[in-house]
Order: sequence, then structure tokens, then C-alpha cells
Amino acid sequence: MFWPSKHTPGNIQEARRVFDMLPERDTVSCTAIISGYAQLGLDDEALDLFRQLYSAGMQCNYVTFTTLLTSLSGLASLDYGKQVHGLILRKELPFFVVLQNSLIDMYSKCGKLLYSRRVFDHMPQRSTISWNAMLMGYGRHGIGHEVVQLFRTMTEEVKPDSVTLLAVLSGCSHGGLVDEGLDIFDLIVKEQNAVLSIGHYGCVIDLLGRSGRLQKALDLIQDMPFEPTPAIWGSLLGACRVHVNVSVGEVVAQKLLDMEPGNAGNYVILSNIYAAAGMWKDVFRVRNLMLEKTVTKEPGQSWIILDKVIHTFRSSDRFHPRKKDIDAKIKEIYVDIKAAGFVPNLSCVLHDVDDEQKERMLLGHSEKLAVTFGLMNTPPGLTIRVMKNLRICVDCHNFAKFVSKIYGREISLRDKNRFHLLTDGACTCGDYW
Repeated sequence: MFWPSKHTPGNIQEARRVFDMLPERDTVSCTAIISGYAQLGLDDEALDLFRQLYSAGMQCNYVTFTTLLTSLSGLASLDYGKQVHGLILRKELPFFVVLQNSLIDMYSKCGKLLYSRRVFDHMPQRSTISWNAMLMGYGRHGIGHEVVQLFRTMTEEVKPDSVTLLAVLSGCSHGGLVDEGLDIFDLIVKEQNAVLSIGHYGCVIDLLGRSGRLQKALDLIQDMPFEPTPAIWGSLLGACRVHVNVSVGEVVAQKLLDMEPGNAGNYVILSNIYAAAGMWKDVFRVRNLMLEKTVTKEPGQSWIILDKVIHTFRSSDRFHPRKKDIDAKIKEIYVDIKAAGFVPNLSCVLHDVDDEQKERMLLGHSEKLAVTFGLMNTPPGLTIRVMKNLRICVDCHNFAKFVSKIYGREISLRDKNRFHLLTDGACTCGDYW
């Protein structure tokens, strides 16, 4: 039996104790406890508990499966998701809109937009949430043109809401459709100004930042009718890192350090901006400031699910039981892709060391280790699916592109913000994220 760990929030531990003491458990009580874990983002625990209860004879309804699909979306577990979908079909459950919406969301978060669209197209009725789920799926994958096209179709059938507009603006941002995004925003300002929120402005600021229009983004922050949040400043700071803009980056970073003195991410991004500009004295100054304030950086890690087992990797992982095999294979891959034209992006190493050392450090990135492990342990033709808790770096993205081409493998990379589907050396993001 699964027992909550010491890291599990107290309320759910108490709920679990009450649940375990119930003399009889019905569908409602079982669904409620699974939902508790899912709502807290404890996706592994929710899935594990469902498997135990289902094996013990739990009866499921559409709410149970909707809740479970939420957790599978968080885990990006396509295999389990397909099994649950099959189970729903075998039980001949009524396809309520909320259940179909969950299937759309689950498949898109597992990198299978074709399956999402298939569910969407076969829905006898669609709510605004259905359209929004499909729009957000395309947006996460950077397929901006599909976002704009679907949005235009949607307006002929149902009225867009505030979430719709967020999905469209975000999709334009991730897809690099700057002019289209700005036109849609101007239209919203003119025709539906009442629905505008700070989130919509945040999408436009992100759109401008990604395209390199950093000063215009800064001007919009200062002119918008809302008080800027740390998330909005953080979006612009991230853009300053991508475009190595020190002057705007320092202004934005100071705002963030005043608002969130304990947020390690802001220090790290500012340090990265300085490092990319070769300003090593400033890099050391920021790192020393982190030490003074005892701020620690969230460690990057990537994971891959094989045979229902989660394999987790950290940068320069020294403890994986198959470390020697992985190291040997990644060196073999490196030789192959360099022969095909791969050039390591040394700017992704934010340390003042020589080029040879930078290459060695790049090879230890967790994404590369996970992709390599997937290549070693999956048969030809099977998609390699890797997740990461932070943003994928440019060098790892290029590495995956070359691996997909040289070895003829489809690779799905899902990071904190985006989905990348790489096939034959090309990515759905169009190298824009």
C-alpha cells in the first residue's frame, strides 16, 4: 500500500488517513482522494493510488477518469494515457464534454497533437473550453499558424472568452507570429477591452521580448493599466538573456531583486546575461550576492519513462547505475553528429573555462543523458520522450535535432515552458522558443 511521505502536504495526509479508515469505499470517495493528489500536483501518487484501487475492484465513472487524465497530463505519460483512453472506450462510458476536454489536454501534453485533434474533431458538441484546450495545445508546440486558423474558425461557432484570447496571444508568441499577435491584441483593445487582464498584457510583452523588441516591451510594461507582476518582469528578463541585452536586463533584474529577493532564478538569469556578454566580474558579483543571501538554484533534471519506470538524470550525473554505458554511447553519438555538421554552442556554458572543458560540460547536460538513454533502450521507430523541469538549452536542442536525423528517431522534448517534436533534423518550434 502507498503511504504519503513526509514531503506530502499535511491536508492530503489527513484526508488519506480518513480514507484508509473508511469501512466501505464507493466511487465518490475513491475519486475524491485521487482528485486530492492530482490537484496538489502529486501526479505519481495519484496514478499509483488509482492502480491500487482499480486492482482492488474500484468502480470508475467519467469524473474518476477525468481526474486521472489530469495527473497523466502532468506526467506526460502517453502509454498510460492511451491505456486509460482504451479503458474508457471498453467501459462504454458516456463521452461527456469534460472527459473529452481532458483527453485533448492529456494528448497535447504528451506531444500527440494528432490524437488531440482527432478527439476534438469527433466531438458531437464542443464547449469554449474544448476550443481553448486545442488552441493551447497548438500554442505549447509553437504551431502558431494553426492557433490563428483555429481561432478564426472558432469565432464563427462560439464566442471567445478571456482564456481563448490568452491562448491565442501565447500561441502567437511561441510561434513567432509577432505581427499577427499584435494585430489581434489591437483588435481586442478596440472591441473587447473589458476582458483584458494583466495576463493578456503579459503575453504581448513575452511576444515582443522573444522577437527582440526589448525596449518596446519595457515601454508597454510602464504604460499598461496594471501593476506589473514578477512573472511579467521575469518574462522580459528571460528575453534579455536570449538577446544578451545587458542594459535592459539590469533594469529589469533590479526590479525583480527588489520584489523577490529570495528567488534564485532572477539571480541566475542576470548572471547568465553577464556570462554571455563575457562580463565575468559581474558574474562573480551576482553569485557572491546569492551566497550572501543564501539563495540556492533549483537543480536541473530530465527524466524519461521506459517500461513504466521513471529514469531521472541530473547534469553530469555520476550516480546512475548505467553511467559507464551512457558515457560511452554519448561519445559515440557525439562523433556521429559532429561528422554530420553538428557544432557545439559553447555560449550555453556559463563558466569562464577553456573551449575543451566547455564541450565536456555540455555533454553532461541532463537532456542529452536522457535522450542517449532513450536511444539505447528503445527499439527503432519508437518516439523518445524526454521531460525537463527547466528550459532546454540551445545546444541540447541542436543535439536532439541531429540525433533525430542521423538515427532516424522522432524525439519529443518537453521542458518547463514548451514542447519540441523533432523529426529528421527539424523541430515543430522552428527553432524559436
